[in-house]
Amino acid sequence: MKISGGGPIKPVAPAGVSDVAPAKAPDQTGPVAPAPARDKVEITSVSAQLAQIERVLSEVGVVDVARIEAVKQAIAEGRFHIDSDVVADKLLATVRELLARQQALPGK
Repeated sequence: MKISGGGPIKPVAPAGVSDVAPAKAPDQTGPVAPAPARDKVEITSVSAQLAQIERVLSEVGVVDVARIEAVKQAIAEGRFHIDSDVVADKLLATVRELLARQQALPGK
């Protein structure tokens, strides 16, 4: 079967669809006025507290995986002994440090 039309093939748009002209770029030849300064940025006490928490966390040491594995091995072999006086002293020091930091926070 041969179809002959003699001219170029024209695409057919679905019903209800019409051609849309391409959007034009805005005219960039004139001066551009700056936007009015309406935005206001405020740093709240929460952001100050977050900054302080970030400083505290940055001082925390990195986990020593090798030391952890050595302690695990010592516990498994029964060679690890806990000195309750050292544990108590370190626990008290940690609580004192936390209380001092809590009292130093703004708004407390």
